[in-house]
Amino acid sequence: MSHIPRRTVLAGSAAAVAAGVLTTAAAGPAAAQTTSAAQGARPTIVLVHGAFADASGWNEVIRRLARDGYPVLAPANPLRAVTSDAAYLAAVLATVPGPIVLVGHSYGGVVITNAATGNPNIKALVYVAAFAPDAGDTVYDLQTKFPGTKLGQPQLDFRPFPGGVDGYVKADVFREVFAGDLPAATTQLMWATQRPGEVGTLQQPSGPPAWRSVPSWYLIARDDNLIPAAAQRFMAQRAGARTVEIRASHVAMISQPRVTADLIALAARTTCKGA
Repeated sequence: MSHIPRRTVLAGSAAAVAAGVLTTAAAGPAAAQTTSAAQGARPTIVLVHGAFADASGWNEVIRRLARDGYPVLAPANPLRAVTSDAAYLAAVLATVPGPIVLVGHSYGGVVITNAATGNPNIKALVYVAAFAPDAGDTVYDLQTKFPGTKLGQPQLDFRPFPGGVDGYVKADVFREVFAGDLPAATTQLMWATQRPGEVGTLQQPSGPPAWRSVPSWYLIARDDNLIPAAAQRFMAQRAGARTVEIRASHVAMISQPRVTADLIALAARTTCKGA
C-alpha cells in the first residue's frame, strides 16, 4: 500500500485551502483526473444539504461564492429515499447547462454520489463532513463503522407520516450532536426548523459511486459528533479525495463558511478552465 501523506489541518484559516495546500489520499481513478476541463465559463456550484437541515445552511458559503462570480444553486433535498432523492437531484442537474461542481453535506453526500453518476457535466465532487458511500454502503454502516457518533435511536424523535416515519434530532441533544461550535440561540432555531429525514434512508444501499470517475475533494470536520472524523478520513481516502481538516462541528459549512467556500472554489479552478 502506498504511503498516505499527512493531511492538512486548519484552525479556522482558509489560507492553506486558498493556496492549494491539500492532502491527496490514496491514488485512485478520480485522483488522477485533475486536468482542466475544456470549458471557458465558470461552473455552476450546486450545493446539496443533508438531513436535519435545509438549503439555508449554505447561505454564507453562497454569499462568498457569488461574490467571486460563481453561479450557485442550492436545491431542496427531499430526504425521502436514497434512490428517489438521487433521481430528483439528477433531474435538477439535467437542467443546468455547462460544467458543474457538485457539493454535498452529510446525507447530501450520498445523494450527490448517486445523482452525479453518468452526467458528463459534473467536473468535481466536494464532500463537506459528508457520507461518500461506495456501492452497497448504507448511511448506518458508515456512521457506525468507527466509534464516536452521538446520534442514535435514543437521540431521535419519530413522527409518522403517510408512507413512512421521519426522524428529528431531540432538542436536548441537538447542539451537542449537530452544531456544537455555534451559539445556543442559533442552534435553538436550527432545531425548531430542522428538515427531518425518513428513517428508512439509514439502511438503503447506495449505488455505483460517481467518485470513481469524477475528481473529489473532502472537508473533514474533526469535532463532528454525527459522522466521526475517522469515518470521514476513511471515506475520503477510499475515494481518492484531496482532503482538508478543520476544527468544526458537523455543520462545518455554517461555522467555517470561508474555508468551505475556498475549498469549493479550489475544486472549480482545478477542474474547470476559466474558473
